Amino acid sequence: MIRKDILQEIIESQREWIIKFYKGIKREKIEDIKLSKSFAIVISGIRRCGKSTLLSQLLKSQKSFYYLNLEDPRLDNFELSDFNKADQIFKENYGENSPYFFDEIQNIDGWERFIRFLVDSKKEVILTGSNASLLSKELGTKLTGRHLRIELFPFSYKEFIKFFNYMASIESFNKYLYEGGFPEFLKLKNPAIHHELLKDVVSRDIAVKFGIKNISILKKLVSYLISHTGKEFSYNSLKKMFEIKSVQTVIDYTSYFEDAYLIFTINRFSYSYKKQQVNPKKVYSIDNGFSYSNSISFSKDKGKMLENSVFLHLRKDYPELYYYSEKKECDFIIKEKERITKAIQVCYELNDDNEKREIDGLIEAMNELKLEKGLILTFNQEDKFKIENKTIIVKPVWKWLLE
Repeated sequence: MIRKDILQEIIESQREWIIKFYKGIKREKIEDIKLSKSFAIVISGIRRCGKSTLLSQLLKSQKSFYYLNLEDPRLDNFELSDFNKADQIFKENYGENSPYFFDEIQNIDGWERFIRFLVDSKKEVILTGSNASLLSKELGTKLTGRHLRIELFPFSYKEFIKFFNYMASIESFNKYLYEGGFPEFLKLKNPAIHHELLKDVVSRDIAVKFGIKNISILKKLVSYLISHTGKEFSYNSLKKMFEIKSVQTVIDYTSYFEDAYLIFTINRFSYSYKKQQVNPKKVYSIDNGFSYSNSISFSKDKGKMLENSVFLHLRKDYPELYYYSEKKECDFIIKEKERITKAIQVCYELNDDNEKREIDGLIEAMNELKLEKGLILTFNQEDKFKIENKTIIVKPVWKWLLE
């Protein structure tokens, strides 16, 4: 519980801060966000990817608004009942019927009950949070059908060149490939920002929240995963490698990393759901610059860095992504509404040594999945093939990212 006079002081100082907050470049996701009196808008994403900046951009267009950042350490004693006090302060000081903006709301147990009350009262509500699973769990129980989910990632390549006022080119893309898209890091170019982000997420969002005492094993496991982006892994192999007692513990830890947006995993494509679950998975990182700063081996494989940047772009638009692996391999299979629509191969450079392997893998996937067109994405090659009555387009990733 927190006293009303203290809460009012905090709300006033937070309001001053968010009004003055650096608005940055206009985020692409802002076009997807429309305030509604029927749905709560939920913006989720990893820490420091720009959620508060996006909120500040959204409230800039509002004549009046209510704002509360639940990450503020001064609100450590904030409880569910304190939302009512905050609501009184909002209305007494900033007028009636303004939209509500709540930052990092998952920090408060039971928050979804108050938000449900606001939505049922036809209030406009926007929330942000850093944990996908916690948000989904609460939204699924109390706000089923009453919320719209939007995921925010670090800068895309388009946002990156806008941030620096660069021209779209192979040179600027090469910078993006290594530096990634975390705004704070791009301003200061200090790897310690990435180090602290990893430490914060592992310690605060995972170890503390789930009562894990052995933080060392968490750090080793997540460091391994973000260093091996684009590589296959199995839970059992990780169990043996890190001498973890049970496979279920590995599954749990990996899911915590995913929920905190540190990593993503995708299944090997199969029409059998059971096979999808038992086959090895592939892992990808939230950001190339983040992995580069927190890994020794990541930057040594330019092909995997390129593949990770392609994955991140696809993941924003396509929730159902798979990799293909039978006799041959194909990097990405895209499923939309129960139908396979695209097969994509990523290769840093097509040359005499790998051309047949890359094309054969794509063709096998296209034949299996009955696709007429396929795509090979490279660092800077452009071409077109007609093979077995199928069309294969070769395109530089940086041009594809601008489409």
